Amino acid sequence: MLIDSHCHLDFPEFASEREGVVERARAAGVGRLITISTRVGMFDAVRAIAENYGDVYCTVGTHPHNAHEETEVSEAQLTALARHPRCVGIGEAGLDYHYDKTPRDVAARAFRTHIAAARASRLPIVVHARDAEADIGAILRDEMEKGRFSGVLHCFTGSAALAELALSLGLYISFSGVLTFKNAQALRDVARSVPMDKLLVETDAPFLAPVPYRGKRNEPAFVAATAQVLAEIKGVSFRTIAEETSANALRLFSKMHAPGAGAEAA
Repeated sequence: MLIDSHCHLDFPEFASEREGVVERARAAGVGRLITISTRVGMFDAVRAIAENYGDVYCTVGTHPHNAHEETEVSEAQLTALARHPRCVGIGEAGLDYHYDKTPRDVAARAFRTHIAAARASRLPIVVHARDAEADIGAILRDEMEKGRFSGVLHCFTGSAALAELALSLGLYISFSGVLTFKNAQALRDVARSVPMDKLLVETDAPFLAPVPYRGKRNEPAFVAATAQVLAEIKGVSFRTIAEETSANALRLFSKMHAPGAGAEAA
């Protein structure tokens, strides 16, 4: 079994064939999918998808691109919404200095609010970090000193130093199809150094389709291609990577039931 720990099934790219996308994931051996919230104001739609499929779970949160649109989102609101039985995490939230769609101070406040909600709800935070390593690292260190929380740096494309910091704080690291790209050798070197018990795989679908699907719309079934490259990097079998990353995802997203655990129905 594989787990796609990060996809966006509510996005319009999937609207006309969501059922087929989920079915193809199942056929590819993807036993669990986590559809990730990017706007608290649209959480109802994300939650409804998780309610509709027994193998799909969700998170609640505001992406840094959208944080300027949801400045009133509070820790209390996030924790209340996160009580839903299909909601297994907080986010995605974080910092993105590549596009800089939100003023940086606004994004930082939203990030800290999401961390506080993760701490209060005892659910992991899904961290978006792009071209903002120094500030991401500073906030993670500062907030961890205030009280422990769990989380994952999703779609990791950062440096070895950021990976080391995240691991030192007990966080997980998730790799997407970027790991398979020809020009991503530095990222593959980082992946080689991450302990097996801290690795996750994801698609970030509909974005970042892995080789050999690059250039196509990504979908959860394609997570197998990323897992295969990760297995080669780590020098282990595909089955070992599938088992290890799935066990890690179930441990991190502890509200998510393993297949066969009696929670297949919505």
